[in-house]
Formats: sequence, C-alpha cells, structure tokens
Amino acid sequence: MSTFLTGIDHIQIAAPKGSEDEARAFYGEILGMEEILKPENLQGRGGCWFKVGAVEVHIGIQPDFMPAKKAHPGFTVNALEQLRERLQEAGYPISEEPPIEGRSRFFTHDPFGNRIEFLELE
Repeated sequence: MSTFLTGIDHIQIAAPKGSEDEARAFYGEILGMEEILKPENLQGRGGCWFKVGAVEVHIGIQPDFMPAKKAHPGFTVNALEQLRERLQEAGYPISEEPPIEGRSRFFTHDPFGNRIEFLELE
C-alpha cells in the first residue's frame, strides 16, 4: 500500500466576520505566530493567515460561525508552563484533560471559542 500523506501544510480555523484583529492579537501577539500575506485571489474573503515552522494556520471567516468545541488543533510548544501563564494573564482559561504518556498538555479556547490544545513532549 502506498503512503500518500507527507505532513500537514495548514489547518483552517473558523472565525466570525470582522474578527481579524482579535485573531491577530491571539495567534500573532500571544502565541507569537508570524502573520503571512494571503494570496491576492483570496484576500477578498476576509480572515488572515499565520505561520509557525512549516505549518500554516488559516483563520477563515464563516458567516454562520459556530466554534469548534471538540475538534481542535494540537500545537507542540516549548516552555508549556510559560505559555500557560501568558494565556492566563491574557484572560484565557486553561482546562486540563487526562494525561498522555510522554506529553504534558492543556487546552484553552481562542477568542472565538474554538478549542486549542498545546503539548510539550517530555
């Protein structure tokens, strides 16, 4: 059997109309992701794109937006506890889930209510 997948190019996270500044504050300023320019042919749709390492996060505007409460990206991080403190200081509540062997982790929600997981490999 052939393996077709080689990795993840990007994930898309939905957000309500007019929320680009909140996305920039959370994904850009708090998480430290670099905002990248959307292709010209997609700029009229709204939203914004970010990049960290080889992975892109696309914030897409959804007119009938509802936050993802179960489905979520899991971002690997360095300095998990420092990120936890940074998020809490910015007013983002942290939730714990059962541990996964070899990984420390916690969850929060972005400004739009989408579930986000952060993991640090032990």
